[in-house]
Amino acid sequence: MKQLLILSLLCCYSISFAQNNKAMKKEDIYQFKVEDLYGGSFDFSTLKGKKIMVVNTASECGLTPQYEVLQELYDKYKNSNFAIVGFPANNFGGQEPGSNEQIAAFCEQNYGVTFPMMAKISVKGSDMHPVYQFLTEKAKNGLEDSEVQWNFQKYLIDTDGHLAKVIPPKTLPDDKSVTDWIEAKP
Repeated sequence: MKQLLILSLLCCYSISFAQNNKAMKKEDIYQFKVEDLYGGSFDFSTLKGKKIMVVNTASECGLTPQYEVLQELYDKYKNSNFAIVGFPANNFGGQEPGSNEQIAAFCEQNYGVTFPMMAKISVKGSDMHPVYQFLTEKAKNGLEDSEVQWNFQKYLIDTDGHLAKVIPPKTLPDDKSVTDWIEAKP
């Protein structure tokens, strides 16, 4: 009888542990499929095994020249298992008022952007896009809670699709802390 009670307790403990472990399991970015600037579908799972920088962008911001640095970084590392994914957002001072078509033209004409750019979304507030819910909520990303401070905040995703670092908007995309992370072996 005693053995049966112990066995029952162990069974309950195992089930409870498994449920808690599952609840604590962090999500990865590969679950998301989003719309790109041209109305097509972009599946983050196509980036499996790559380090990824996710950045919210704006065309009329004092930090907009970071597009040039982002493109240079992309050109330098795109063949080294690194990708950049941009998300235009109009959450800060109305600095991204254009349509997806206008944003695409602006990026191409002014900065020669070739890294993937997604359709305009919201990166904060009640209409926050699910990708940014993942990036900003510890319960989902397993690393930390954060808030998008301004345009050009960078989120670094490791080769397993998990959030690795949050980089403030004013830190340039090619800052040594970023390039060291890109160049480090997974």
